[in-house]
Amino acid sequence: MSGRYARQMVLPEVGPEGQQRLGAATVLVAGAGGLGCAVLPYLCAAGVGRLLIVDHDRVDESNLHRQPLYRMSDLGEPKARAAAAAMRQLNPEVRVEDGVARLTPANAAEWVSRADLVIDAADSLALTYILSDECLGEGKPLVSASVLGLSGYAGAFCGGAPSYRAVFPEMPRQVGSCAQSGVLGTAVGVIGTLQAHMSLALLLELTPTVLGQLVSVDFRTLRFSGFCFASAREPVAPALRFIAPEEVREADVVVDLRSLTEAPVSPFRGALRLGVEDIERAGVPDTSASRVVLCCRSGIRAWHAAQALRRRGRADLALIALGE
Repeated sequence: MSGRYARQMVLPEVGPEGQQRLGAATVLVAGAGGLGCAVLPYLCAAGVGRLLIVDHDRVDESNLHRQPLYRMSDLGEPKARAAAAAMRQLNPEVRVEDGVARLTPANAAEWVSRADLVIDAADSLALTYILSDECLGEGKPLVSASVLGLSGYAGAFCGGAPSYRAVFPEMPRQVGSCAQSGVLGTAVGVIGTLQAHMSLALLLELTPTVLGQLVSVDFRTLRFSGFCFASAREPVAPALRFIAPEEVREADVVVDLRSLTEAPVSPFRGALRLGVEDIERAGVPDTSASRVVLCCRSGIRAWHAAQALRRRGRADLALIALGE
């Protein structure tokens, strides 16, 4: 076994057996942005046997303050491909596969099925729920994290622990983005490294387990906090699930919740153009025989519109997060 792992193998918690477990593991990293740039080098350097990197975005100069994995020469390149190339240079013993694609409800199951552990580093709340649903069904651990401004968290869900839905059964009314709210690169680095540590702890089967634990950090005050959610119960009501645009059926009634200014043309022919407030006030036209599909950019408005329709007795609902 390579001498590059000597300093971690000397730990009684690792040793030859633990290193073999790492070498036999396949980890899916969903997102090669700020969190992914912190997660990937540590997993690769530790000798995780196989890394699957999925990201649809390309490297932009505005990324570089918090994504130091990339160089100026990477500008315009797909992040998944550039990250995979950097990992192969870092540790040629690790098998790296890049997927230049957007993770969606249509392909998430396939990617999750190929991994032993899934890392949610994609900065998409809709995708967090999608990955959590898949991991819960597959019995695989999900290490999810988020950073915004000067605060962030990382937690270990599924794989025998409660799902993300069990801990966060409701989406917030709105969520900011790095572009809108700003983010400090070091905050992203700390949370991403914490995410990598949680992942290694799970792969090494350290006890007590980090499953069912969430750690949050206030970077303004340097306060760490968190909680155990191991006893959280899965929601009783049927989950509001996200679907891919290509899963829309001809009989569906599609409601595009984006304004005409935001999206002058809907990708769905004949889609109704309503706002969340319209649906909360009056619902949708009588469509008792049809599924209602609600779509918006992030999925958050679709979630709240669906909840409003549920209160009106609608049950056959689906959500779409169209993304940028």
